[in-house]
Amino acid sequence: MIFSEYVNINTGGKNEIVDITGDVRSILKNSGVSAGSILVFVPGATGAVTTIEFEPGLVRDFPELMERLIPENITYLHNETWHDGNGHSHLRASLIGPSLTIPVIDAEPVLGTWQQIIFLEFDNKPHSRKIVVQVSGE
Repeated sequence: MIFSEYVNINTGGKNEIVDITGDVRSILKNSGVSAGSILVFVPGATGAVTTIEFEPGLVRDFPELMERLIPENITYLHNETWHDGNGHSHLRASLIGPSLTIPVIDAEPVLGTWQQIIFLEFDNKPHSRKIVVQVSGE
């Protein structure tokens, strides 16, 4: 069986981090699947998903890590082509990735005690995001 729903969020842009664990758990519950997997996918080139301990320190540390790895204020050919100033956003999203797969056992997502599913908004402007959550299993 495959069950699909969306998580709809509005972001303010610029490194916003949104905990979507509760939304994903709710979709899993609605699916009725007790064994299988959950696919979380972000359509778009400047958003990403991963897991993290969603606590204030790490929520501040993560954007700082991205700035060290892929600085915003250096020359990107993407910016020279499109003049939108978000070349760093595309690269950051590509580094983290647009999807995440989580196993399901006994109708629960297999996550560590301090592990939450997060959406990362890397674009430099606000967005309305429609994140795909697809549950497969029985």
